[in-house]
Amino acid sequence: MERALYGALGGAGATVALSGLRQVLARAGLVQSSAPEQVVARLEELGLVDDWSKGARRALTVAAHLGYGVGIGTSLGLLRRERGGAAEEAAVGSALGLLSWAFNWSALLPLTGVHEPPWKQRTPKVLLPILDHAFFGAVWALIFRARGS
Repeated sequence: MERALYGALGGAGATVALSGLRQVLARAGLVQSSAPEQVVARLEELGLVDDWSKGARRALTVAAHLGYGVGIGTSLGLLRRERGGAAEEAAVGSALGLLSWAFNWSALLPLTGVHEPPWKQRTPKVLLPILDHAFFGAVWALIFRARGS
């Protein structure tokens, strides 16, 4: 239970850090939309949020992003049973972040119609979510590592 709780806290912290990174990348013109924004756009296509205000849709996007991060963080907390030095944890966290990318971007998001799997996309922008998830995983691991003994 403790690993799940600290994993969730790490997921929340890593999501906030990733949001900051994405804002910087957006200002540089490298980011178009995030997976949570794509999910909400898909809900709009399906007519499931037609009567929602723009503010409510934005709140849904933020909640989806935070929920995804906390959910992934909780899962990673349950998977990660050992504790190493900061560099080791950041490397393992990045690998776990890439694992979550592989599942979500290759299976979950294509199955829900949010977008095509990465191997069918014809743009270098498909690489950005890989960076996002590696960064998320590294930050998550460093927060998770800071938990009490």
